Amino acid sequence: MASTDLDRLAQTAYEAHRRAQSGPLPSWEDASAQEKAAWRAAVSAVTGPGDSTVTEASTKSIVVQAGGQTHTFHTEFTAGRQGSLVISDEHASGQHALFQLAHGFWFVQDLDSTNGTWLNNRRIYQAQRLKKGDKIKIGRTVVAVVSA
Repeated sequence: MASTDLDRLAQTAYEAHRRAQSGPLPSWEDASAQEKAAWRAAVSAVTGPGDSTVTEASTKSIVVQAGGQTHTFHTEFTAGRQGSLVISDEHASGQHALFQLAHGFWFVQDLDSTNGTWLNNRRIYQAQRLKKGDKIKIGRTVVAVVSA
């Protein structure tokens, strides 16, 4: 696994952990070098040399339907008023949610949007795995997963 992939996965895991904690933790940028190294080691131990990484997104695509249109993505993308998946909805943030492939599965993560991101009528606070039939609400717009 490339060093940049490992860093990105470690950062994603750390930020999910940070959001799940009741007490304050520093952002990834403010975490100590020792803390970052520990998260890289943990992610490396879990992923192993043969597992998928975010850079292998071109091997798996996701098909979503939003606003009556179908879209296919092969790499990570953002959804929102200014995202790769444009959501024409005044209740959506500019960069509202991140969709990314990790370990062979697609995940959605809220990008600190004003109104939150909802998966199957439940607000999400950390990256969530997606499957066919899932419905992601961004603003008042529903994005349906056709295949993942």
